[in-house]
Amino acid sequence: MNAPEFSRPFDRRSLPARAVELVANEAECANLAKRFAIPAVKRLEASFELVADGAVVHAKGTIRADIVQSCAVSGDHLAVTLSEPVTLRFVPPRAYNPDAEIELAAEDLDEVEYEGTGFDLGEAVAQSLALAIDPFLEGPNAARVRAEVLEAQEPSGPFAALAKLKKN
Repeated sequence: MNAPEFSRPFDRRSLPARAVELVANEAECANLAKRFAIPAVKRLEASFELVADGAVVHAKGTIRADIVQSCAVSGDHLAVTLSEPVTLRFVPPRAYNPDAEIELAAEDLDEVEYEGTGFDLGEAVAQSLALAIDPFLEGPNAARVRAEVLEAQEPSGPFAALAKLKKN
């Protein structure tokens, strides 16, 4: 398994309530851009308030990023600024029971399991950033490119075949 591109490990035993700031360096940003298959991650920062509650660590904060994405239609590069509130809970793994019915509550959706006493807040930030990226982002030229593509396409289907017969 590859090491995370943006790793910031913490040990829950040394966490009284505290604020943390995470900033990705240039190499980490470049590696995250490769991972997410986008042209660039120009900036990635996150600020969190961490509170340990026994084996559970609550992290509430904001992720801020400047990225470059490609338009889903034209392929043009688009500068995007993201600012996303994030709430995470780092929890130890639960015992697996194959016969148990799985029920997810809303608060379970932002849970991150960790092994031992350490968790990686940086990797959780990277995953949250990946979820914040719009996979269908369209730029200002999207409508024009879409119209050009549709205009250039040869009509197909049964009605197109009938129209060809009618022309002859």
